[in-house]
Amino acid sequence: MSLILWQNRFESWLHETWPQDDKAHDVAHLRRVWQTAQRIMKGSEADELVVLTGCYFHDIVNLPKNHPERHLASAQAAVEARRILQEVFPDFPPQKIDAVTHAVHAHSFSAGIEAETLEAKIVQDADRLESLGAIGLARVFYVSGALGRSLFDSTDPLGRDRPLNDAEWALDHFQKKLLKLPEQMQTPEGRRLAEYNTHFLVTYMAKLCAELKGDFCGLDEDVLQEFSPGGQ
Repeated sequence: MSLILWQNRFESWLHETWPQDDKAHDVAHLRRVWQTAQRIMKGSEADELVVLTGCYFHDIVNLPKNHPERHLASAQAAVEARRILQEVFPDFPPQKIDAVTHAVHAHSFSAGIEAETLEAKIVQDADRLESLGAIGLARVFYVSGALGRSLFDSTDPLGRDRPLNDAEWALDHFQKKLLKLPEQMQTPEGRRLAEYNTHFLVTYMAKLCAELKGDFCGLDEDVLQEFSPGGQ
């Protein structure tokens, strides 16, 4: 069966049965992760069906960011993905299920599971790239707004004189997680894309900090120098 047919079957089932109340983690998100994964694995020896399936089921159990068991979500998702593939898609190649469930388990930032296969590394990179760039910026403030968090600390936006706390200020999430992602990428293409998109987030930080100083037409050059990948 072609990848397109598998993708269509997965999407059809997800639309019919999977709650999509969290618009940062809906079928559109899964589709974008798969699109990015295809770019990352181009020319590699990765198993495309494993990567496709990992992309579409990595968030099948999606706990809120503030849930006390958030770090266990990917382990639960791996168990659920196995059940779905065996029961709902019995024609899915059984010899590939272990590889899929490992990719699902290893994708999570909070779980801290090492990606041991090329397919898992690709799924992990593709999902984390969704957190960077323009889409990542939108997702940060969407999720923070849904959780009732403040946009930023207007007196100390970069946390110079206080501990960073992204449970209170959305902007703190940039330093707590997002700006660390490029160095954690598992593939060369994933790292390149992450560094490129991180520049966008740093430029946003520099613009915000400049505006807080009353400069609505410039960028805070110190922020650019400090946070840009490679210090550029």
